[in-house]
Order: sequence, then structure tokens, then C-alpha cells
Amino acid sequence: MTPGVSWKIPTLEDLGDVRGKRVLVRTDFNVPMEAGRITDDFRIRAALPTINWLTEHGATVVCASHLGRPKGAPEPKYSMEPVRARLAELAPGVELLENLRFDAGEEKNDPAFVQRLVQGIDLYVDDAFGAAHRAHASIVGPPRTLPSAAGRLLQQEVDVLMGLREKPSRPFVAVLGGAKVSDKLGVIDSLLHVVDALVIGGGMCFTFLAAQGYGVGDSICERDQIDTCRALLARGKPIHLPEDIRGLDANGVVQTFGRSLPEGAKGLDIGPGSAAAFADVVMDARTVFWNGPMGMFEDARFEAGTRTLAQAMADTRAFTVVGGGDSAAALAQFGLDDEVDHVSTGGGASLELLELGDLPGLAALRSAPNAAR
Repeated sequence: MTPGVSWKIPTLEDLGDVRGKRVLVRTDFNVPMEAGRITDDFRIRAALPTINWLTEHGATVVCASHLGRPKGAPEPKYSMEPVRARLAELAPGVELLENLRFDAGEEKNDPAFVQRLVQGIDLYVDDAFGAAHRAHASIVGPPRTLPSAAGRLLQQEVDVLMGLREKPSRPFVAVLGGAKVSDKLGVIDSLLHVVDALVIGGGMCFTFLAAQGYGVGDSICERDQIDTCRALLARGKPIHLPEDIRGLDANGVVQTFGRSLPEGAKGLDIGPGSAAAFADVVMDARTVFWNGPMGMFEDARFEAGTRTLAQAMADTRAFTVVGGGDSAAALAQFGLDDEVDHVSTGGGASLELLELGDLPGLAALRSAPNAAR
């Protein structure tokens, strides 16, 4: 974060007396759907502490969210109706607007759309951490004119993640996976300033292994990032890379390889030796942040590395934070999502906050009329 900029943001209590007020709550109800049915209502339930606080204090709550990726126009498959029905069961009497992204003005941050959104609204609450890194109309627009605050979920996310960035218990270990190094270069660079060790698995490990001169076969490898990875490895901070790889040989047979993969082979998971070594690093830490699976865990043949890492996250005595996205999905798949201290509701937002120390949604709240100056 820029020196001198506080990451403290207005909370619900900073709204003053909300009795009789109409409050627009920007939620993240972008829930998984299948054939028009909600398959996991976690994001709806996660907003209830904020919604309940407001209604218990006499406010009328109007929720607003996006769902899916409509192209700035109504699409029936992205209708909020299933979400509205579930919200009515969990929080009767709470309104829910139609999908914000049915209007092109949302993603364009159109002032005219903001005006329509806040018409008849007295107060604004942002509880959509998963969208707080987007400078969209519903995120950054209302705080320009309305007294505004962070909801309980957003407040918790900021407190946890900024705590990691500024005052972690040590040793602090970050575990990063996923496909591409280029997606996470910024956060890797930032984390190397604050972590005591970095663990790298998933598809992104192959660019680092290539930077060390190992063969990666047909595995994912961003050749244009090899020099960057070499420079990161030279920074002097411990970076743990896989010592063995699980994948397919040139004939499509599942094999365990060493660090070098032969021509035609494709790495799809860390091997058992690497999984055990990574688990040891996690068990010895006092703070762990994990974002990105260790391999293609959706395929049972290549889930072992991610499963071992997830189990270590559950077993360690460290303070554990999982940065949403595929890592959270893996925890849920293995039945371990209740065994870590904090599962973020925003994969991209959590990485950006750790990298930059601020998000457009947070900056907007700090500039609201009621924010402390």
C-alpha cells in the first residue's frame, strides 16, 4: 500500500442510525448453478451477518449482485430468480435487484447507471469482496455520494489478508499453484518481500524448473517468463519447487518422474516426494497462505498432491488462509473446508490485495462522505 494510506475502512457502525433507511448492499451472489439450480449457496449465506445486522437495526435492505458473464444485456440463464428464491428463504423481506451485468453500464462504470442504482437509496454497504478488485459501477459508484461502509464479510477479508501482509506470525509460508506464472508474477514479487519461504506447484512450477535447466516435456511452460523466474530464484528467499512430478508419458500412461521430464511427457501433479516435502514446510510454519492447486485435482489420477497439501493445511497449527478459487474448491472436494482458519471468497481479489495492499472497492469506501479523514 502507498505509504501513509490507511487500509482501515468504514464499518457498519459508522453508518449511524439506519432505522427507516433503504440500504443498498452490494453482495457477491455469483453462485455455481446447474440447469437453473443453485449447487452451493455458501455465498448467499456468507452475506447473512451483514443483512441481518441491518434488518435488526430497522433498515430496509436491497441487495445487488452479478451472476455469471452476461454481455451487458439480459440473458435468461443468468437471471437472479433462483438466487432471489433462496434469499427469500434465508432472509425474508430482503429485496434483490436483477443481475447487475444485464446493463453494460455496470462493467463500464457508467455514472448514469450509478444514478439509477442509487435512486431512492439512503446508504450503501459493500460486502462483495470477490468483486472489490473491479472498478465497476456498483462497487465504486455509490460511495461517491452515499454514506457507505464495508459489510461484515468484506471487513473480515480485509482484516485477515492485510494482517498477512503487514504482521504475520513467522515463519510465514506462501503456497502458490495454478497454471500460469504470468498471472501471479506481481503477487510472487510482493510476497517475496514478506514471506519466509515460497512453495510453488501446479502448472506454474514448470517455468521455474525450466529456469533451472530441467526438461519439462510437453508440460505447461511459459518460455517468455523463464528469465523472470530465474531472477526470482536468484532473490535469495527460499523457493521450494517439486522434486518429482506425476503425469503422463509420451504414450499416455500415468508415471512418476523426477524433476526432469522426457520429451512427450506431461506433468499434471506434483509427485509423492514433493507432496510430503511441501506438507513438511506447511507443518513447520506459523502462518500459511495458499492459492492454487498443486495439479489437475479434478482428475482422480492427479489429485494426490493437492489432497496432501490440503490435509497439511488442515493439520498444521499455523494460522491458515486459503485464497479462494480452485484452492477453495479443492478443500471442499476433500471435505476440509471447515479445517482451515479462513477461506477467502475472492481468489483474484485476495491475490490483488496481497500484491498491491489496496483495491478499487476499498479506496472507494475510504473516500465516502462518512469516512474518517
